[in-house]
Amino acid sequence: MKLAILGLWHLGSVTAACTAAAGIPTIGIDSDVERIAGLSRGEPPLYEPGLADLIRSGLKAGHLSFTTDTTLISTADIVWICHDTPVDDEGHTDVRAVTQRVEEIFGQLKNGSVVLVSAQLPVGSIAALERAFARSAAGRDVAFACSPENLRLGRAIQVFQNPQRIIVGVRDARSRAILEPLLGKFCENLVWMSVESAEMVKHALNAFLALSIAFTNEIATLCERIGVDAADVERGLRPDPRIGPHAYVKAGPAFAGGTLARDVSFLGQIAKEHGLTVPVIDGILPSNRAHGRWALDQLCRNLVPLAGQTVGILGLAYKPGTNTLRGSTSLELIRDLVKRGVRVRAFDPMVSALPDDLRGSVVLTADAGSAAQGAHALVVATEWPEFRELSVDEVADKMAGRLVLDPAGFLGSGFAKDRRLSRISIGRGS
Repeated sequence: MKLAILGLWHLGSVTAACTAAAGIPTIGIDSDVERIAGLSRGEPPLYEPGLADLIRSGLKAGHLSFTTDTTLISTADIVWICHDTPVDDEGHTDVRAVTQRVEEIFGQLKNGSVVLVSAQLPVGSIAALERAFARSAAGRDVAFACSPENLRLGRAIQVFQNPQRIIVGVRDARSRAILEPLLGKFCENLVWMSVESAEMVKHALNAFLALSIAFTNEIATLCERIGVDAADVERGLRPDPRIGPHAYVKAGPAFAGGTLARDVSFLGQIAKEHGLTVPVIDGILPSNRAHGRWALDQLCRNLVPLAGQTVGILGLAYKPGTNTLRGSTSLELIRDLVKRGVRVRAFDPMVSALPDDLRGSVVLTADAGSAAQGAHALVVATEWPEFRELSVDEVADKMAGRLVLDPAGFLGSGFAKDRRLSRISIGRGS
């Protein structure tokens, strides 16, 4: 079995590293020359715990290589599509950016191969690719299949190598026979279904998670205003077997990053195309956007006037365990604060440079304590584990004010008890 991975951003880099680690000859292909050069040196395009070491191991063992040469696709039995699907701030996706890249390699696909799509695309996309390939097949028999990505930033390698289940959508027994030896190396629980069902599973799963987060945060907002502790409500919900101990019922920040928003948008688009109304699904993104203003609203209420104040921001990446800034609610907050004349000091353990539009407007500090220096308010924006190690004294002695916004109550309990500070968390107040 020879495998080609097409698209080498986060999903593709992790997929290539893990398949090579499993002993599968893997070629990673991407059009970005600098990205390929970095990967060939063992340097992934973004931070993911353990990824650099795994890539270097694959390169050293000879199981992994990287190239911009798409003609090598002709040697692959399986071509795994891992392109990132672009999404804007409103959740609108550029699906064509992915499908066009797949169509461009049609001429290199060898007879009998399988194209396995894990890129985030709307249901029906694989059928459209099949029709497009049929027009240029020239007698070749190439199968298309779907295995929705299961990428977890910060835990991507662990989840890829030890998933609870893998969803696989295929058309026929031949495709299953080709894919089973590959996917079976990582999981015994392969859930087989039709291609369209597999595409829809991903939409439904991410939309359900997004709905759970949005719903929980709306409940928390109500709790906050009427003096109820949302944490008590959470403790009352989890034991119910209809909800369960792992449900998304913990009040916290709005979801970010684009992954959930993409699938919510896909479902809304599908409904619109078929003349259906889906008011619950249509309400998820507006609810999440409104909740995304929680920190800004708190600052506006508690720091009057806001202009001229100094705010410290702990965390810039959209999620702990990565240095990805795309979709970061922290950056959205910072941009709003800068527009309002606020001085911003920020720290993130994995981010060493700000986007161009914020350079010169924000002080990027060397550590978390320095972000609190002279601040009238401190905001926990990304829940990096090291922030839990911050002592109350380290923060209180440096701040010029006393307001600490800790959306999910992430910091140590001392921050809630110390009278020098006023900690506010979502659904709990101060």
